[in-house]
Amino acid sequence: MTFVFFTEIYFVFAELWQCIFISTVFFYFRQDEAIEIDKELFSEYGFSVDQLMELAGLSCAHAVARSYNAEKVLVLVGPGNNGGDGLVCARHLKLFGYFPCIFYPKPSKSELMNRLITQVTKMQIPFVDETTLEKSNLNQEYSAVVDAFFGFSFKPPIRSPFDKILKLVSESTVPVTSVDIPSGWDVNKGPDNAGICLKPDVLVSLTAPKQCAKYFQGSKHYLGGRFVPGVLAEKYQLNLPKYPGTDCIIELK
Repeated sequence: MTFVFFTEIYFVFAELWQCIFISTVFFYFRQDEAIEIDKELFSEYGFSVDQLMELAGLSCAHAVARSYNAEKVLVLVGPGNNGGDGLVCARHLKLFGYFPCIFYPKPSKSELMNRLITQVTKMQIPFVDETTLEKSNLNQEYSAVVDAFFGFSFKPPIRSPFDKILKLVSESTVPVTSVDIPSGWDVNKGPDNAGICLKPDVLVSLTAPKQCAKYFQGSKHYLGGRFVPGVLAEKYQLNLPKYPGTDCIIELK
């Protein structure tokens, strides 16, 4: 009994120490730094947008699967790269056995986004329009929401056609998983309390957390996108935690 007791105490303190270590030394990006590192990944390290998008979206799907046993998931997709992450996430959630449904109010004209739309359409992932969402009871229709509207280039306030749906989601009790930047948040300053902003239950930071992640008060904070070369991490002093085993996400909180 004594051995078991001290073993349990050891693991409690080990877990506590890991949380303290991560929270005290972790690097948080400013908006300009995030943009610069992305450019460097593309220009000097040979990554392509769709390659990083695939890894990011897969990470988000793993975070949702690890956090919820939800079946029907509403995926909010924006027109930029964050929206692309959401489409990839929806595709992988379908492969994981979930039932994703996509809200895509402002379609992009980019070839990459159009290819991602083709992929989810061929996988028979349904799309829902604004009128249907406004008439539905989100609490009854969906078990979780993936927020992939805006990335780190976003600046508040939220405008049409995103504002109405985000208001509905923020007023519901459906748990939200935000991809990198919660909708309505300033990348550096955090939530815009004067406007519409989501308060996610789960945050999936990509590459490394942005400054706004300091204001996150949800239950689980994951780091995803296990693609940062060691040399680049050293250059920017990212102090990234070591991912366990072959996992593509690690829980920070």
